[in-house]
Amino acid sequence: MKRASNGDDVIVSAADGSVRATQSFVHVLSECWSRPSLTVLEVLWRWIYGIPSLFLLWRIGSRLLASVPLNVASLEKMTVTQPMRAAETLAEAMAVLLPPVARLAVWLVPLLVVTWVVWSSLGRTVVLHRIDSALHARPWTLMVLQAIRVIALAASFALWFWCLQRAADVTVIGPISRGGEPNLVGYFALVIVATLTLFTLWAVVSWVFSVAPLLAMLRDMGVGASLGAAFGLGPLKGKLVEINLVMGIVKIALIVLAMVFSATPLPFESVTTPEFLATWWAGVGVLYLIASDFFHVARLVGYLRLWRAYEKK
Repeated sequence: MKRASNGDDVIVSAADGSVRATQSFVHVLSECWSRPSLTVLEVLWRWIYGIPSLFLLWRIGSRLLASVPLNVASLEKMTVTQPMRAAETLAEAMAVLLPPVARLAVWLVPLLVVTWVVWSSLGRTVVLHRIDSALHARPWTLMVLQAIRVIALAASFALWFWCLQRAADVTVIGPISRGGEPNLVGYFALVIVATLTLFTLWAVVSWVFSVAPLLAMLRDMGVGASLGAAFGLGPLKGKLVEINLVMGIVKIALIVLAMVFSATPLPFESVTTPEFLATWWAGVGVLYLIASDFFHVARLVGYLRLWRAYEKK
């Protein structure tokens, strides 16, 4: 009990500015670790949606590849030592794949997005009620807020793709049109800078889309009121932004760790079987998803604990 009391004291201190929000977040991680049912629920509702969706995409993708005249052998021969040749091969493959993919996307993307909006709102309601049973159930409000978040996320990806195109114009297409050599190093440098910049920007602003559903269930509010309350949190806003930035760093760290563990068996590729590599990579992928879901829950708990402490000041 003493440990829990110390944790609550740290969270209250974070709410009034005595300590940094990330210090209280350590106690939140400990709380989530001691309540594995929260992560189990998060994993369960996400995978109930994800597994059928991936199976549907795999079936449709398999039929699509079987129906188009695609030279798979040329794709398998691509190497990083010949980037321009690889780019040409990919461009030829995309020219063949894009028309049928676009026709499928007209109905498949809305189906998956609408299903995600509905199911994720219900799943988020269940997890938040498990965290705090005093919260009000607002599934319809959460659906609208989730739809707004999906639109904002799609806009961020569109902006990222636009940045990639501008980088290609400056470093690849422009020099080639003038009879010069493409600057691939410059291109990848611009891509990395643009990606990290947009990733950080999303971490700074996206906390609103996580806090608004929480406030809707805390105060029993509608869409407009919860969004307005999320933007008007005063001194607590900085604490929430700090936690969201930390979560962004954690996501990057998880991706890097997943890449490292995925590459671990490669030096022994001559003595390993394709089946072992596939199993290893699937295991790494599953562990990454579970860890990511755990930190999603931790962020929600951190937001809720900070808000409860802020109300008690």
